[in-house]
Amino acid sequence: MSTTIHQEVEFSATADRIYAALTDGKQFGELTGAPTEISPEAGGTFSCFGGMILGRNIELVPNQRIVQAWRVANWPEGVYSIAKFELKEQGSKTLLVFSQIGFPEEEGKHLEAGWHENYWNPLEKYAG
Repeated sequence: MSTTIHQEVEFSATADRIYAALTDGKQFGELTGAPTEISPEAGGTFSCFGGMILGRNIELVPNQRIVQAWRVANWPEGVYSIAKFELKEQGSKTLLVFSQIGFPEEEGKHLEAGWHENYWNPLEKYAG
């Protein structure tokens, strides 16, 4: 479990809009079309995509950074990765620098594609 995912995505929206969409359960549910519960506090839990993605918010710095202990429900019990979202506002746009470590190595390709398909593409449509 030593593989890393690193992705950089630019959104046509402000950092506060992107941050809110990723940390507010109602907004995230609207952008994905799936049942979502997200605690807005560090230490709080989240459940996305009808319980397929689970975890806990480790650090929340409004409009700047989100760090989560993140897992897919069918991973072995107790296996969590660390997902880090860094938001860098650039005028009316925001650069999201994403990294994920500590996931089962065989999941890497699926996860890399999944972030684009399930997070970045819907987020661009929602926030843009």
